[in-house]
Amino acid sequence: MSHQSRDVIIIGAGPVGLFAIFECGMMGLKCHVVDALDAVGGQCTALYPEKPIYDIPAYPKILAGELIENLKKQAEPFDPSYYLGQQVLKMKKNEKAGLWQVETSLGEKLEAKTILIAAGVGAFGPNRPPLENLEEFEDKSIFYYVKNREDFRGKNIVIAGGGDSAVDWALSLSEIAKKVSVVHRRSKFRAAPESESQLHALAQKGIIDLVIPFQLDGLSGSAGKLEQVIVKSLDGERRELQADCLLPFYGLAMDLGPIAHWGLQLNTTHIQIDPQNCSTNIPGIFAIGDIAHYSHKLKLILTGFAEAAQAAHAIRAFVHPGEIYHFEYSTTSGVPVSIIDAA
Repeated sequence: MSHQSRDVIIIGAGPVGLFAIFECGMMGLKCHVVDALDAVGGQCTALYPEKPIYDIPAYPKILAGELIENLKKQAEPFDPSYYLGQQVLKMKKNEKAGLWQVETSLGEKLEAKTILIAAGVGAFGPNRPPLENLEEFEDKSIFYYVKNREDFRGKNIVIAGGGDSAVDWALSLSEIAKKVSVVHRRSKFRAAPESESQLHALAQKGIIDLVIPFQLDGLSGSAGKLEQVIVKSLDGERRELQADCLLPFYGLAMDLGPIAHWGLQLNTTHIQIDPQNCSTNIPGIFAIGDIAHYSHKLKLILTGFAEAAQAAHAIRAFVHPGEIYHFEYSTTSGVPVSIIDAA
């Protein structure tokens, strides 16, 4: 089905894509938004809606799901057209009309003057530990995402990994779990320094058991019900950890899907951009968020938010070349009154 042409097709409705709707709207740009998931929010909605996020300005702590709800409300005044549960399969440029044309997996045909890729890590899936009989326990006692924090109340939880997800969930679940054990193959974690400090403080109090340096070695249980997680050190020392649940946080496997074949300059599984305006090597296509790469890039949501603002200004100049635009801050120009505000 064909739809009215707009200024921008945003690919990806995660937090950065949602904020891009707002920033483009403030530039007077209308957006189509496509996402492979059935709901907006990307990983924040699909993987960890109850995960606390600590580095959003003015929010000392906010749950991922709450952040997405706020971003969605912020975008509403600009009337984005959402096409969810579908993937962009084809892309081509109509040079005569000066429009990009894309087709989705559900047959939607969209046109816009520019494309803004905010696809996060692309199609994502968990990196699974190489353990025997892993499949027997998956989605029963082994989980790669936490969708409902209360599911883990009063349980013995083993968390494996040394990054932000492992540390943040260890801190959060320690408040409600019977016991939390964190397995990591190094004594040093790859999490935010303050979070790591909190982790060690809870370990000193005996609230969290730091099992380091160890790595996963085996599983014990039956009929999908986990009883013990076996770990082993580099020196061959073995320990058996009592466990009702195992949460392996080893990151996500990235797959750009069809985007990888669009002729964009790639850096492995990322799109190389100019950090000054978030443009790619193809005129009219921009990229922001985790999928975008440049030297010294910080993979933070707030970095993606800043890139969304930069891209929106660059897109405005691309869509209206030669037009003098006097940008006004939101404090002076305001935003359109949404239905929610009016109510």
